[in-house]
Amino acid sequence: MTMSRDFRSGDVFHYPYLWRWQRERGETEGRKDRPVCVVIAVRGGAGDATHLALLAISNRPPGAEQTALEIPEIECRRGGLGEWKRAWITVSEYNYDIAERSYYLAPDEPNLGRFSKPFMMRLAAEVAPLFARKGARVDRGD
Repeated sequence: MTMSRDFRSGDVFHYPYLWRWQRERGETEGRKDRPVCVVIAVRGGAGDATHLALLAISNRPPGAEQTALEIPEIECRRGGLGEWKRAWITVSEYNYDIAERSYYLAPDEPNLGRFSKPFMMRLAAEVAPLFARKGARVDRGD
């Protein structure tokens, strides 16, 4: 598939996010499209592919097994989530996908919005330990 869009850190769009608990039950598909945020977008490697780390966004407070960061109201508006009174971004797991090989990313689908650089820097500090944590990554290219 030819990907006609560039992905940048902070982009917010709809995606069928697969939760870790769903994967552990043997599920392979996200149950619904939900807003996600690109926390990392790295282009390179075989075929000059775009590797994405995506974090789920919810309007429900996190469960006891999750760690999440509440999204400030101004960032909700920037991210295209202005109708939500409160929102959280999960920082205890992430979906990994390769844009050019993805079954779930539409090449021309517009973003809902984009979080600011200062918010993304704060988010990056929260997420950094996540990438070393075993089991936090849910591969979507399998």
